[in-house]
Amino acid sequence: MAIEVSERIPAGSLQTMTRDGVETLSSDDIFAGKRVVLFAVPGAFTPSCSDVHLPGFLARAEEFAAHGVDTLACLAVNDVYVMEAWRQQSGAAHHILMLADGNGDYVRALGLELDASRWGMGLRSRRFAAVIDDGLVRVLGIENGPVIDASGAESILEALQAL
Repeated sequence: MAIEVSERIPAGSLQTMTRDGVETLSSDDIFAGKRVVLFAVPGAFTPSCSDVHLPGFLARAEEFAAHGVDTLACLAVNDVYVMEAWRQQSGAAHHILMLADGNGDYVRALGLELDASRWGMGLRSRRFAAVIDDGLVRVLGIENGPVIDASGAESILEALQAL
């Protein structure tokens, strides 16, 4: 069952790349005491993710900060090296925390996994975005197809303004 608004984000760990190498972050490291916008994509470097979803958040990073967002974070079921390469290629280096869920354990804990086997991609994350305040889901936009609407930067900014 998928996580819902007003629920606490599950405990778990994700990886990111730092200057010192791979770092494993707990969900508390990422969410405790912070307002985080977490958006998830089916895969790094895939067309919609690279051309629309990530760039939308990157282009509006300052607007998110103006609405009290401490961290913009992008999650994908990819390894940490792919996420780091995508971060560097996309220009997201100083604006978006790239989180790797290599085995898909965290997206399963969220109940937001996607079986993308028919496209040769295996287990992935559904496309979604959430506003998380100190570990509590306040806004959640989950896509039900290939569109980017409920989980796009504009929709999440609108939802933030209503909080």
